[in-house]
Amino acid sequence: MSGDTLWCSDMVRSLIATRHAGGLVKVGRTARGWRQEDLGGRLGCSTSTVSRLEARRSPSDLRLLRRAAEEVGVPTDVLTASLALGGSSATKVALDGPRAQEDPMRRRTLLAAAGLAAPAQFLIGVDVALAGVPDPSGSAAPLSRRMAQARGLFDAGRHARLLEVLPGLLGDAHLAARSRQELALARLSTGYSLLSQVLTKIGRYEQSRQAADRATVYADLSGSPLAAAAAAREMSIVLRHQDRPAAAQRLILKAAAQVEATGLTSSAQSSAYAQMLCTQAYCAARAGDRGHALATIGEAQVVARLLPEQAPSERLFPLTPAAVALYAVGVHWALGDAGTALASGANLHEGQFPTPERKARMHTDMARAWWQMSKPEPAADALLHAVRASRGEVRDRPAIRQIVTDLAQRHPRAAGVRELSAAVTTAR
Repeated sequence: MSGDTLWCSDMVRSLIATRHAGGLVKVGRTARGWRQEDLGGRLGCSTSTVSRLEARRSPSDLRLLRRAAEEVGVPTDVLTASLALGGSSATKVALDGPRAQEDPMRRRTLLAAAGLAAPAQFLIGVDVALAGVPDPSGSAAPLSRRMAQARGLFDAGRHARLLEVLPGLLGDAHLAARSRQELALARLSTGYSLLSQVLTKIGRYEQSRQAADRATVYADLSGSPLAAAAAAREMSIVLRHQDRPAAAQRLILKAAAQVEATGLTSSAQSSAYAQMLCTQAYCAARAGDRGHALATIGEAQVVARLLPEQAPSERLFPLTPAAVALYAVGVHWALGDAGTALASGANLHEGQFPTPERKARMHTDMARAWWQMSKPEPAADALLHAVRASRGEVRDRPAIRQIVTDLAQRHPRAAGVRELSAAVTTAR
């Protein structure tokens, strides 16, 4: 049997369907005519280790699995699929407009075409970390500083690097949380919320939901209302992407009520409450609930008047009046009112946003509105500004990448389109 035929065989399909990564190693070894001791010799391990590796569905040693798979010729995409990195067939992804959706196969094609800066080994590492308690990194650097650095990677749009470091960082946070202290548990929860956030951004919704589940558990254990709000927000966003708008709205409504119950006696609590309102408004808009969406974003704008123009860098919800105005752009776009969306963002500029991710998000939100109005040139111009602020925000988000693809296909001669396509496809 040829290699191409082998890895498309019913036997391999069955192993992928049952997530039996070790079984794929056995298939490859057998096809090469090797005994377990032959493979063990190549890997520098015992025959019994190879036997255990092949028998297990979920690997206990990801590094050894990858080496074994490479030795016996398991294709990377086959190994990745067996570790359930391909997504769920039930997942739908919202694209340009309030009703546009995308099936999982198309999403995977988009991500591959985009040159997503998240190599398979990082996604495998995340998947293994979510299957149990991730191993500590062994770093001696203070955990609080490393958590801040991880957030900085997200803010800079460095998604691949963030996915690389998060499993070890979460392992260290688990180790610290053995103290059962509120701060350590809250820090662990916010680490999982960050993982959920980046996975949602790149379209990995099933994994994102697992991370949000973990964040919720540790937030509850910590007793921190702000950590709980962060976890609930990420879960609501995942549910919205999975076409469960009612569940998403119920969750974010509950989270907003819990934050409000703190009395909003501090600026951090007010910021968290405004964030819950913004997320609630966007969820309602995506569900087509115009009245609720407009009322809630209006309330958020009232609360935002009490917020500083520049939020403290360490704040969990660094919301500002400009950030709330940007949410209004998204709400109106989601309701199909591109004109009002553009008017809402007319006075926004990069100087109001402290991070590359937020600067780029301002431009991508405006680009979506221009594209909704069938204005390719200003849409391309906005996306070019977004690329210059943070390539990852354009390259790695399936919905935004789809606009780039559509612009190239429908309006190849429009000003800025060729430059935009080149900037995105060559970004690394």
